[in-house]
Amino acid sequence: MSGNTFGKLFRLTTFGESHGPGLGGVIDGCPAGIPLTEADIQVELDRRKPGTGGIAATARREDDAVHLHSGVFEGRTTGTPIGFFIANQDMRSRDYSAIKDVWRPGHADRTYDAKFGFRDYRGGGRSSGRETVSRVAGGAVAAAFLATRGVSVLAYPVEVGGVPARVIDPENAHARPFFSPDEAAVAAFEERCRQARAAGDTVGGVVEVRARGVPAGLGEPVFDKLDARLAYALMGIGAVKGVEIGAGFSAARATGATNNDPMTLDGFASNNAGGILGGISSGQEIVVRCAVKPIPSIGQPQRTMTRQGEETEITVGGRHDVCAIPRIVPVCKAMVLLVLADMWLLDRRLGGECPRN
Repeated sequence: MSGNTFGKLFRLTTFGESHGPGLGGVIDGCPAGIPLTEADIQVELDRRKPGTGGIAATARREDDAVHLHSGVFEGRTTGTPIGFFIANQDMRSRDYSAIKDVWRPGHADRTYDAKFGFRDYRGGGRSSGRETVSRVAGGAVAAAFLATRGVSVLAYPVEVGGVPARVIDPENAHARPFFSPDEAAVAAFEERCRQARAAGDTVGGVVEVRARGVPAGLGEPVFDKLDARLAYALMGIGAVKGVEIGAGFSAARATGATNNDPMTLDGFASNNAGGILGGISSGQEIVVRCAVKPIPSIGQPQRTMTRQGEETEITVGGRHDVCAIPRIVPVCKAMVLLVLADMWLLDRRLGGECPRN
């Protein structure tokens, strides 16, 4: 299997499976001297870990305690590879033994068999959402680096199961259930998830990520456009099925006169471009949203096939979230952080003139 490394200069390589001994990674390219401790990484991991999503959460419980093995000395990065490991603790592999020869609809079972001819059927192995724990750890290291450059990133849902939220208090979203930017939306999110769980079903949603403090000038004009790298990063999350920047798909229904962002002596008058013009950051907030599909493990009977080519019916057991939103928010945030850290270092190597280089 290839494709386990993300980034060009700030690079994260991950390993591990849902029901193996654990997951981890190695970060190459992080500059030396950046303040970093296990506690800094743990803050983000605690936001993603199983069991923290309230009514939407899986019954699986994991401490997700990170252990740094290299690259940090006396609370600062050394410039050498940063290695980390997170042990799995609450696995119930027996939950999957009955379906090891049956392809689950909406999962990667059939495609893994088609590609490799063999797969780890325990929770999906490497295709499991649990794989994202390593991304969150890597994103936390990227956040530590970007903080020294004045960059911060916020993430929150703007929709859960078709229920919208107003973005009125994104700064405190991390302290609310679902990471909601709107206190009033929490009860509606919970009720929607309660309805889905009662029906043996699941729901999806939309996550918005905003990056602040990004100076003008990040990104390359052609194949390494900043928005293209962001879309690539977010589409690399298993549950994400769509990405939009700024006004996104609504720009297709606008006119040039309404979609363009007027410029004045005080700056841009709007931000339909999402902080990126011509693939290069404009100095405005970077705004990106991603569509998250419903979790495919549902408690309703579904038609499917066996590995032997026979039609059958399946009801997926085990412990699953009813909605990925509470736990995927830190993952979306992490991927944006990894892109920005990588593009920052790339700009510096190419002699860019970003003010904080």
